[in-house]
Amino acid sequence: MHFVGPAMELFAQGMRGRLEAEAPLASRMRPRTLEEFVGQDHLVGPGRVLRRAIEADELTSVLLWGPPGTGKTSLAHIIANVTHSHFVQVNAVTSGVAELKRIIEEAKERRLLYGTRTILFIDEIHRFNKAQQDVLLPYVEDGTIILIGATTENPFYEVNATLVSRSRVFRLEPLRPEHVRTIVERALRDPERGLGKYRIHLDEQAMAHICQISNGDARVALNILELACMTTPPDKEGVRHVSLPQVEEASQRRAVLYDREGDQHYDSISAFIKSMRGSDPDAAVYWLARMLYAGEDPRYIARRMIVHAAEDVGLADPMALVVATAAAHAVEYVGLPEARIPLAEAAIYIATAPKSNSVVQAISRAMEDVEKKQAEPVPIHLRDSSHPQVREQMGHGKGYKYVHDFPGRFVLQQYLPDNLQGTVYYEPSDSGFEVEIRKRLEQWWQGVKRYSRESD
Repeated sequence: MHFVGPAMELFAQGMRGRLEAEAPLASRMRPRTLEEFVGQDHLVGPGRVLRRAIEADELTSVLLWGPPGTGKTSLAHIIANVTHSHFVQVNAVTSGVAELKRIIEEAKERRLLYGTRTILFIDEIHRFNKAQQDVLLPYVEDGTIILIGATTENPFYEVNATLVSRSRVFRLEPLRPEHVRTIVERALRDPERGLGKYRIHLDEQAMAHICQISNGDARVALNILELACMTTPPDKEGVRHVSLPQVEEASQRRAVLYDREGDQHYDSISAFIKSMRGSDPDAAVYWLARMLYAGEDPRYIARRMIVHAAEDVGLADPMALVVATAAAHAVEYVGLPEARIPLAEAAIYIATAPKSNSVVQAISRAMEDVEKKQAEPVPIHLRDSSHPQVREQMGHGKGYKYVHDFPGRFVLQQYLPDNLQGTVYYEPSDSGFEVEIRKRLEQWWQGVKRYSRESD
């Protein structure tokens, strides 16, 4: 059969409609306008710069960086719907230099003949190698194309620095559970693109599980919802009752009693920290696994480990803070599920490290004195003496002993204000590396009362 003119167009429209209807729920429910877009209020909320640029159709090159399912591609599609520029979309996995050069040549011609800008959306731009990224640079720089790059990886590491410097980087955050709930509820109600044409009753426990295990990824949530609903047969009244077991089966993950905003959240992190403090690596790894499985934010876990490494290990093993900070960086750089490994490494390291709380005691004591005692002037020999007139006329720095002029790079002199002389804030423990620190301080401060805190 041969179609020409209007007949071909009608046929094409029908095929597009059929393909859209057969697309996965997550694709069908992609937001079409900023009003439908859920989450990322710090970027597209009322009055925010990215929203203003999109609404005014004055977008400059941007890099959208964030975890999967947070709205990067959706934002690009919204821009395509509202812009008067020509919009081209490619995927870095399937595109190469030849296609990029063709798109650029067409953009140059379009700009020259019609004065029309070209917006090029590159999904997964981090998968382009350096040569492919270099092809874009001069044309982003001269405005031939406006680049929208989407990436799950840190663009400051995975995208050429020159390309990053010519783009605005916007960080998208994982959706919060209430955002995921809004998206799921909308899909259940929508009779055209969603599941509204079916009579579906989703139990609250099932809804909570979807919001929890999706880990801020709207695509994951909608995929689970679709599978659970479409594989649940209707009852005699035509209602599909989707409960927790159906959602667990669809997600292949058992529900764990966990409330990211309630008691389970605080009880679990407390158990995790106390297990590390108690030097039980097995319990620490268990509580870590339980929190990750339940959908806890890994960045929250990493932040708590950094605090714990300084508070309960401290200078007994200074590397504990380094390892915890490196794990936090790995969470940002790698993401889950791989980031569970450096998180576990840090938890085990901290749990098996010698313990000391002398650092937190030192800063707590100092903060108490700052709050309760008079703030006397800085001793004159410690004051800034970089300005010649201040040094000569005011005597600032006079009498200061420069440690490098003395044997062993140490010399006794006053460092605290007069009213705090002899006060001890840091008392090294007899644990780990602090044994060495204690020996060093004893050698330096011979004959000086250094290890008992003076009474007020």
